[in-house]
Amino acid sequence: MAYIKKIRQLVGHRPLIMTSASGALLNEQGEVLLQERADTGDWGFPGGYMEFGETFSQTLIREFKEDAGFAVEPQRLLKILDSDTYTYPNGDVVQPVNAFYLVRRTTDHQYLTKPSETVKTRYFGMHESPHFFNQQHAEMWAVLKEYLTNR
Repeated sequence: MAYIKKIRQLVGHRPLIMTSASGALLNEQGEVLLQERADTGDWGFPGGYMEFGETFSQTLIREFKEDAGFAVEPQRLLKILDSDTYTYPNGDVVQPVNAFYLVRRTTDHQYLTKPSETVKTRYFGMHESPHFFNQQHAEMWAVLKEYLTNR
């Protein structure tokens, strides 16, 4: 967040194109792990914004551990999403360019999540309809559903 915080100090709430990575972790029942976000109380896929010098994969691994408490590795790029804009509760406007991956856990250990970002995590069945953080997360849900149906 240091990189983003520095940029926001320079540009304020002006619209920015921000690069991010998110992941879908499935359990043995085929349910997907989502995080309840601390900033809005809505649900979303664990992930977040890239720090300067990171790759999509490195961002995904770091953010998933912070948001969901699991060490993961990307297994398959499901889609690049780039057509949405979002205004955060604090007024920051972004067009997030997100690399959305199917991931797998690399260890059984669960780490502490960042309370400033995650209230809790929960597995959802693909038949459920969580209230998503923004339209991009709803699109990721649809992409995952389509992938699981057609694989």
